[in-house]
Amino acid sequence: MTTIKTTCTRCGDIHLTPDDVALELHPGGREGDYRFKCPTCTFLQRRPANSRVVSVLLATGVQFEVINPDPITEEEIEAFSAALETEPDPLRLLAG
Repeated sequence: MTTIKTTCTRCGDIHLTPDDVALELHPGGREGDYRFKCPTCTFLQRRPANSRVVSVLLATGVQFEVINPDPITEEEIEAFSAALETEPDPLRLLAG
């Protein structure tokens, strides 16, 4: 079984399985954060993940999700919807 070695701020070095780790990727997928609960003290922790750490975590089978810190607003949706009604080539809207 694959194990991931990391450090708990309270307990020191610990070993986790891919199911124990959650990876949150920034848009673009090269960097993000990973989080885990220490199996010894159960303290929930979050750590930054540079591109190397992301690659290792993905290679071990850690599940991920892409987090968008700037979600689409209602105003943007309304503007896009209105533009679809008047644009003769709707695919052009996606290019911008």
